[in-house]
Amino acid sequence: MKILLLGDASNLHNTLAVELRREGHSVVVASDGSRWMDTDRDITLRRGSGMLGTARYLGKLALTLPRLRGYDVVQLAGPMFLQLRPEKLRHILSYLRKHNRRVMMTALATDPTYYAACHDGTTYRYSDYRIGGEPSPFTLSREYRERHHADWTLPAVTAYHAHLLEQVDGVVACLWEYYAAYRRYAPRVALSYSGIPIDTDRLVPQRSIDTVPERIRLFIGIQRERTILKGTDRLLAAARRVAARHPDRVELDVVENLPYKQYIGRMAQAHVILDQLYSYTPATNALIGMAQGLVALSGAEPEYYSLIGETANRPIVNVSPLVEGDIERQLEALVERRDRLPAMAAASRAFVVKHNAAPVVASRFVEMWRK
Repeated sequence: MKILLLGDASNLHNTLAVELRREGHSVVVASDGSRWMDTDRDITLRRGSGMLGTARYLGKLALTLPRLRGYDVVQLAGPMFLQLRPEKLRHILSYLRKHNRRVMMTALATDPTYYAACHDGTTYRYSDYRIGGEPSPFTLSREYRERHHADWTLPAVTAYHAHLLEQVDGVVACLWEYYAAYRRYAPRVALSYSGIPIDTDRLVPQRSIDTVPERIRLFIGIQRERTILKGTDRLLAAARRVAARHPDRVELDVVENLPYKQYIGRMAQAHVILDQLYSYTPATNALIGMAQGLVALSGAEPEYYSLIGETANRPIVNVSPLVEGDIERQLEALVERRDRLPAMAAASRAFVVKHNAAPVVASRFVEMWRK
């Protein structure tokens, strides 16, 4: 097939493209490189700042439009697949529908459907925005009150999103959270689950994972604008307390907004990755770490394991924001039982190979497209 992947987030579409090309498909990725991650793409669509940056972006987009036609499948990276206002995105969507055979969407980030599910008090026990029946720390922040809430609830945004769901041929959800949201709020849309593709052929352990380390290296990646939203602030605080109590047995490596390739290299030297407190599902960071033989301290709730049909190998250390002190208890257990790390590392790698290896995820996309 001839495939256009328009937009990207956390290298998902680019990793998918690499695998699809291996399988003989013709694939073009047009994106902003996942912003500071600077991931690979064939067409760069990155919006600069100010009026000049906007003018250049619109000019580049106008020149690029002829290259966005004639595909068997166009897969959009969420509803906001380009850095444009909803009214302009409507025109782009219409153009894509007119000049391509199929237009699909990947649910891979916050959008109005996921946002509604996070706030309804029933879809999830906790989320980025609510913990049990209480607002999350981010929901109490000034950013949420003054900007973030409006980003997803403005009539222009919600109306555009509803229009897009009427126009696309289907939605592919990369996480259980997005799958659950679309199943509840968009029941008429053709929906499938893909998981996040990980290039397990290239991402392999860079150190021995079959020996017990004298000191455990904890790794945590910080995204400046999403620290409170994703609970990274709480994960980091707990990790610092544990490291301070065990300076002879624990190292802590903290990185912030690194380009993708540098980030992967730093991560590969660690033993445990801490990622996303408010998730039900291990996301890109955790899965990349697991592929490299790290133990992931992240989200792995029963709903996720049920969706993927995994009953035997459940290696992710699930931390719950509903349980006070759970992060530190889980970290302390890893420090005290370092002898378990080799087996957990091997199980983590095997888990990703089974459920998230790029060929496995690519086959799910292809199956959805062919249906």
